[in-house]
This record gives sequence, C-alpha cells and structure tokens, in this order.
Amino acid sequence: MDIKLKSTLTGHQNPIFCVEKGYYLNTFFTGGNDKGVVEWDVEKNGFKRILCAVTSSVYALKLIPGTAILAIALREGKLLFVDVQEQKLVASLQLGNRAIFALSYIQQKNELLAVGEEGRLYVIDLATYKRIYDLQLSQTTVRSIAVDADETKIALGDKDGWVYLLASEDFHVIERMKLHSLPTTSLAFLQNKLLSGGRDAQLIISDVNQLSNNFSFIPHLFTVYGIYPHPFEPFFATVSRDKSLKFWSNADFALLKNMSRDKMQDGHHLSVNAGIWSEDGQYFFSVSDDKLVKIWELQ
Repeated sequence: MDIKLKSTLTGHQNPIFCVEKGYYLNTFFTGGNDKGVVEWDVEKNGFKRILCAVTSSVYALKLIPGTAILAIALREGKLLFVDVQEQKLVASLQLGNRAIFALSYIQQKNELLAVGEEGRLYVIDLATYKRIYDLQLSQTTVRSIAVDADETKIALGDKDGWVYLLASEDFHVIERMKLHSLPTTSLAFLQNKLLSGGRDAQLIISDVNQLSNNFSFIPHLFTVYGIYPHPFEPFFATVSRDKSLKFWSNADFALLKNMSRDKMQDGHHLSVNAGIWSEDGQYFFSVSDDKLVKIWELQ
C-alpha cells in the first residue's frame, strides 16, 4: 500500500478529540475542546463552516447512516442531534451528568448506543430521539464501543481493562474478560476477530465467539486510541498517544506503513486521538492534541 499526506488543516484552537465522515463525500466533521463542531471540505483542502456551537468539549461524533443527522456527544453528558443539511438542532438529550465518550449504531434497530464516564450503556431510539434502555455495565468509565458487521454483537471496553461482549438483540452480557492491564481504549471487529487496544500499548486479538488473548502485539509506544478497518481493502489503521498513525495487514498484522514524525516531518507532533476512513476509502482523516487535522490519501 502507499499513502501520503494530502493536506494539513488548521483552525481548531484546542486539542481535537474526534472525527467523523461527512454527509457529502467531500466533507467530514471534527470536534474537541473548542466552542463548536467544524465541517471541512476535502476538495478545497480547508474549512467549510462551523456546523453548530457547543457548551462543552465534544468527545464523539456519529453520522447516522442514510440520514443527514449527526449525533454529538458532550462532556456534560448531553447528546445533540443536528441536521447537517438544514444546519439545525433537531433534538437534545441529557443522558447523565458526566462525559459521553463513544457512540455506535445498530442499523437494523435504528438505535444509537452511547457509553461514557458513568459506566452505563444507553440505547436511544432514533425515530423518537428518546432513551429506551440503559444498563449499568461497569463501575468505572466505559471508553470504547464497537458493533460487528452483522449487528449481532456489541463490544465495550472499560477503564479497568475489561472487555464486554453483548448480544445486540436484548443487550445481555454474553461474556466479559479482563484483557488489558490498563484501560481498554479502542475496539474494532475485523472479520471473525475482535481487536482491542489499551493504555498498556497492547493490541489484543480475540475470537468474536470467545474473548481471550489469542494473539497480541505492541503496535505503539503508548495508548492505542483507535482501530479503523478500511471499508473494503485488507488493512486497518491505528492511532496512538505516541504521536503516530500506522497501517497494518488484516492477514498477518504486519506493519505496512508508519506515519510518525520519526519517519516523516509532516506527522502529528502530539497525541493522535482519533481517525476515520472516508466513505469511499480514498482518504484517512486524523486529529490530534496538536490542534491539527490531517488528510492522508491512499494511492
């Protein structure tokens, strides 16, 4: 594979915590410790607009597939739902008083899943924007969540290093296991495997039917903040507090590309907090504590 830096975008005044693909193919969104959610234009290599103002830090963004609705998770425990076409707030939901750290979506049920500092899993019906279920999963922060491709299983990871596997049908816990010695900070399903990354710098591969450390390696020097399978090519990206993003083979987990300041001058120079592939898989967007947004283009 070959991937190169297309552009570096400036404008955020503070660290950026999350990034999400746009409603239009040439756009994407970012949020962090700033006063608003920003929309960017890939074709113009620059700022498009402030989508909406926010009252606290943004920790997660989720564009609801097939709609123009962007869910925005805030530090104050609030969820905002914004129509990005009409640029208007359609709903606001207070889930608790503490931060919401991660969002996911079950398309078959049209439900949004939210987890955060309270250790609860919240389920929101997107037809009504009402909370329909919540479950106390952990006594500590739940930082990561992932839904598998056929939407039958949900994985969640907490601050104590536990990983939980739930059935999406009724949210009962199928299995839980302490896989990491420090917080579980990222999760992704990859074919018949579950990948979990932690503050212990480990990437652990489990079978989706049975949580266990089948295989593990150290992809970064510090915390693995995100794991992002490519939409259709056989590789995935990881981002880390060690300031780098790396690309790995699905088949044997071999390192394909290392995008760090050690390897290239244009890499991030502080923690890389999140990333995401564009819908067509041509671009990877990364965001960092260095207040920069980078667009990486797959050749």
